[in-house]
Amino acid sequence: MGLAQIVTLLVALQRLAELGYARRNARRLLAAGGVEHGAGHYPLFVALHGAWLAALFVLVPAEAPADWGLLGLYGLLQLGRLWVIASLGGRWTTRVIVVPGAPLVTRGPYRFLRHPNYLVVALEIPVLPLAFGAWQIALGFGLANLALLAQRIRIEERALAG
Repeated sequence: MGLAQIVTLLVALQRLAELGYARRNARRLLAAGGVEHGAGHYPLFVALHGAWLAALFVLVPAEAPADWGLLGLYGLLQLGRLWVIASLGGRWTTRVIVVPGAPLVTRGPYRFLRHPNYLVVALEIPVLPLAFGAWQIALGFGLANLALLAQRIRIEERALAG
């Protein structure tokens, strides 16, 4: 097992922990009267991210050299992800759930961007494979993720508009 596989396992563990946190938040938001929007596209995100991790683990050679600059950039993106999660707090989920009447979050990165989480995801999907020279994985999954994010942002914007 090489560095790429170790990093992939660490990312998978991070994602699993985030899913647990998101699931708790989603249950709480729904119990508070929240409404989920676009549930039909959610399995596509799960499949895409799972396949991305599997491709990294299986297709990147164990001896692939690491680009430490790109790994550092990926680490900075994870700090951005944590900033988003901390800013949304109990409202952060992996689904689109809107509690009617709840104000938009305007702290943290939301002071500067409407969808900072999606920017982080759009960058991390290609950056991690590129850190190990896997440009095909970066390109394929990066483009697929952008297509899903475009749909997701439309759904979220409609939901937030009321």
